[in-house]
Amino acid sequence: MIQYRPSVRWFLICFSVLALFVAGCHKKPAPAPPPPPAPAPAPAQPTASLSADRTSINKGESVKLSWTTTNATNVSIAPEVGAVTPQGSTSVSPASSTTYTLTASGDGGNTSSTVQITVTQPAPPPVVRTPSFEELFAQEVKDAFFDLDKADIRPDARQALQQDANFLKGYPNARVTIEGYCDERGSTEYNLALGDSRAGSVQSALTQGGVSASNIKTISYGKEKPFCTESNEACWQQNRRGHFVYQK
Repeated sequence: MIQYRPSVRWFLICFSVLALFVAGCHKKPAPAPPPPPAPAPAPAQPTASLSADRTSINKGESVKLSWTTTNATNVSIAPEVGAVTPQGSTSVSPASSTTYTLTASGDGGNTSSTVQITVTQPAPPPVVRTPSFEELFAQEVKDAFFDLDKADIRPDARQALQQDANFLKGYPNARVTIEGYCDERGSTEYNLALGDSRAGSVQSALTQGGVSASNIKTISYGKEKPFCTESNEACWQQNRRGHFVYQK
């Protein structure tokens, strides 16, 4: 066994400590841990677009809906249509004004789009009012006019009375009164008699046209109750007549 002097021993100890120190200073550092992986990108938000070829229709008509979506796994249209493809078109016939909603769903959420269709209700047909017999009578039955001091039926009056007869035959239960009138000239008695003759002439024309005589009454007012009160020929002519009155 080698014996060293104390000074040498001390030197060896110091050398060994120094060597260990130097070796420790040159030791490689431990590698850094790897960075964490990047997070996965968030799913894309779906998009949706719904349109119509027109937004106002009459009831009973159809409208074409068209749509397109992206990033969607489920697509539907409400009301009535239901599930649809990501893009396409379809026809609908709403009975009343309706808002259609396109909904697109996917991993990125939900998106919707709407379109409103206004349905115009057709106006109800006009109510056809049936005129009463009194209204038809006033419209269709024409008086017969006479010449001065005459009770015979003029051609124009004969045509009017034929039309009157045709109308009254359509209402076999209708009863009428024929009033005989005269202008202001002549005595009261004379005009009462002339008015009676005129009413009788009108009655005869109606019965010849097919109207039952039992449905006709006559009366004379002569120059009483004038239709026109001026003293001229135009006014007198208005008063020389056989006038019809419906018996209610």
